[in-house]
Amino acid sequence: MFDPTEFAIIATFSAALCIFAITAIAKALLKTECKLPVVPAPLFESECSPFQSPTALGLPPALPVGRVPTWFYRRLDLLGIAFIYGVFFTLVVMSLRGGKDQELVLDAGVLMTSIGFQFITAGIVVALVIGRVGLIEWLGLKWPQGWQVLFIAPGAVFAMWLFFGGLQITGFMKWIESFGVEAVQDTVKLLQESNDPMILGLMIVAAVLVAPICEEIVFRGYFYAASKKFVGPWAAGACSALVFAAAHGSLAALLPLFVFGCLLALIYEKTGSIWAPIAVHFCFNGATVLVQVAARYYDIPVDAAL
Repeated sequence: MFDPTEFAIIATFSAALCIFAITAIAKALLKTECKLPVVPAPLFESECSPFQSPTALGLPPALPVGRVPTWFYRRLDLLGIAFIYGVFFTLVVMSLRGGKDQELVLDAGVLMTSIGFQFITAGIVVALVIGRVGLIEWLGLKWPQGWQVLFIAPGAVFAMWLFFGGLQITGFMKWIESFGVEAVQDTVKLLQESNDPMILGLMIVAAVLVAPICEEIVFRGYFYAASKKFVGPWAAGACSALVFAAAHGSLAALLPLFVFGCLLALIYEKTGSIWAPIAVHFCFNGATVLVQVAARYYDIPVDAAL
């Protein structure tokens, strides 16, 4: 039976690239067309002066750009965006093609390599930015409204569970299974079946601690924010969510992770602090781990994505 996983993953990566390229080109052309001759401002401005507002010059009012700063990103960051895109595209496609011939075995070595890769990727991203702006300002680490995470994180997790429930009710997961594709990700399957304490421990650390921190720094902290500089928040949110979903290499999780990626980008933009999406990601993965562990020891039949 034809396995559409590789095709769907490559199509998702390609969709992200097309959205970014088309939006960036369109934005650059519009910016060029909207350039106006420089008009000297009057010595004295009054309330009715045309120099008070862009609308007085026939321009639309400036749209809010959210709370994620982009002033320190430069055209050189296009290479950084391309690097993140290229690394995940190459690794996922190679993994999928290698998995056709042999079943992937998630042992301790593979898990430790995965954890190391995530830290290295996050470190590279930090190195790309840290010389231009402080870490606190870049990621919004000082978040005066941090207490809001007590409502944001559980609400986001509940919303995602409702979405998963909707997919189950509509028969989406059954449709995915009809292609002969495993509906449960390898990481979740590992939690369900492995009896090795070391492997389970590494899996929990990778899912609950490493992934929320490193993935949020890479995908929201840099990929989304840098993309926003060139294509705006909406296209950047879609592109980062598409790459985030495709980077997990699972057909069954592709749509749920795309929605989750969009939600994380929205939360980051609304709060201006990376702590918010990290907390949501932490709670989502942590809840999934707890459900899988509880289901395993109490023989509760459940399916979940991680």
